[in-house]
Amino acid sequence: MDLYKKIKLPPMLEESRAMGVYPYFHELQSRQDTTVIMEGKRRIMLGSNNYLGLTVNEEVIEAAKAALDRYGTGCSGSRFLNGTLELHVELEKQLADFVGKEAAITTSTGFQTNLAAISSLVGPHDYVVCDMENHASIYDGCKLSYGKMLRYKHSDMADLEKKLKEIPDEAGILIVTDGVFSMSGDLARLPEIVELAEKYDARIMVDDAHGLGVIGEGGRGTASHFGLTDKVDIIMGTFSKSFASLGGFIGADAAILDYFRHTARPFIFSASIPPSSAAATLAALKIIREHPELPARLLQLADYMRNGLKKRGVPIRESNTPIIPIYTYDAMRTLAVNRRLYDEGVYVNCVLPPATAPDECLLRTSLMASHTEELLDEAMDIIARVVKE
Repeated sequence: MDLYKKIKLPPMLEESRAMGVYPYFHELQSRQDTTVIMEGKRRIMLGSNNYLGLTVNEEVIEAAKAALDRYGTGCSGSRFLNGTLELHVELEKQLADFVGKEAAITTSTGFQTNLAAISSLVGPHDYVVCDMENHASIYDGCKLSYGKMLRYKHSDMADLEKKLKEIPDEAGILIVTDGVFSMSGDLARLPEIVELAEKYDARIMVDDAHGLGVIGEGGRGTASHFGLTDKVDIIMGTFSKSFASLGGFIGADAAILDYFRHTARPFIFSASIPPSSAAATLAALKIIREHPELPARLLQLADYMRNGLKKRGVPIRESNTPIIPIYTYDAMRTLAVNRRLYDEGVYVNCVLPPATAPDECLLRTSLMASHTEELLDEAMDIIARVVKE
């Protein structure tokens, strides 16, 4: 049988194209900022993970330019061989200190970071226990490992304990959870997870892609938010969000990371982060350290928008983060509302099955510390009118 005969897009995609409400691959023609030019028109950007607005910060841009001049455009190899720059080493030191861990290693993307950590650490007789709403990269990391994956219901600690009880005493256990869940914006129940990990002799890994730069002391993430940095074994983060660049990292004990460096195939067999990306991340990290008011401002704006949407009668899913999901329920209605918002100058993201239940579809909005109340009011007025219509 010809392999290509099996290729078929999901019916919803075909239907959305036919209806003119296909929501993906819109083209940006400007910087990733609070307002953008997208396909020739101004849009208020409420669908970016640029939480602190640093992609347009001149210090970050100049640092990236200077690295291009000094080191060139790329490293032409893996960290394992010829691709380690002094920039990488300095960045890892700074990141480890920022998240309160002994050491850190960087990888070329955040997705790759989860693949490397989980596939390297979890072996044939081990178990990795995942929240059902974890990011896709965590699931793929579990697939690449030789261990057995168990999933527990989202933030259901009774179900987590039930899964832990099933695991043989001699097996190694890694509990993996998002810190801030990317679609719903809610926080992991980290204090309870720590208690269960200690009870069942498990290690904990937190994917804090959406927590770093957002919550915790000065934006230090979910473990910091709960005062549990010492209790979380592995902290993972990405650079494509608050750090305004591209790449990812793991913070953990130095001995564990030395093991990763020599065993994690996604790390060993991939080219290292380009100099400009590493330098941009270092500059962004410096700004975050020097301006702890940025994460505080971000959360203040999130409260402002949550309250504003409620006053306007827009149904939202509660959270404590700058991710504010708006309930639109039905998938095709979600696509239609999303298109109307786009046409009227507000960009948001669709959350459709299988990322959500068929009758709980969402529009995911996310804020930047550089938004203003006036801009959010403009966007909320449009959202309220379109959702109601």
